[in-house]
Amino acid sequence: MKSEMGPEMMLRAAKAAGFCAELSRREFLFLSAGAVTSLAVLNIGRVWGADAPIIIIENAKGLLLADPSRCVGCLRCELACTEFNDGRAQPSLARIKVGRNLNFGPEGPSGGVRVQGAWGSGRFIADTCRQCPHPVPCATACPENAIIADPATGARIVDTSACVGCRLCQRACPWNMINFDEQSQKATKCFLCQGHPKCVEACPSGALRYVPWRDMTRQGT
Repeated sequence: MKSEMGPEMMLRAAKAAGFCAELSRREFLFLSAGAVTSLAVLNIGRVWGADAPIIIIENAKGLLLADPSRCVGCLRCELACTEFNDGRAQPSLARIKVGRNLNFGPEGPSGGVRVQGAWGSGRFIADTCRQCPHPVPCATACPENAIIADPATGARIVDTSACVGCRLCQRACPWNMINFDEQSQKATKCFLCQGHPKCVEACPSGALRYVPWRDMTRQGT
């Protein structure tokens, strides 16, 4: 297929686009640049292939929010998560992760909630899945398209029938919120318990809330 656009074809395109019949040098260069760009995009499309997947996932309807000023570090949320979802008490597999902010870095804030002073703030921090907007890092990284949106809640869930246990989603998540179940050899993540998060129900201090979705990926915490 010929990929060059000659002057005659340029004039026809200009006339169709509403330019005057006699093109100025500036107009001709403008159209030439547009033609080159279009052809470049077409060539890239050929390299990627017509069947290259475009992953677009609608935003979730809700997400979990944690208030560190109310968290007492009891870890009931982690137990409730695994007992409900996995049938066993295994906090290491919990989709919510509680840790204490104790650091030995330089004194004073130096980036992020976990780096506050020589010893940290001492607060318990409950990390939760942010239910990222498009492009969802874990879903985009998955070679099997095994991370999809739940039709009811919009939560990003792992389709275990498609997951091959490659762990690429774990590496792709900026907040390390993907787990890997060694027993099933499948990835797992928070799916909001079909809109009724068990961790929220189990929290004795009201530190966890299930709220309407908003973009928390830009918070940096």
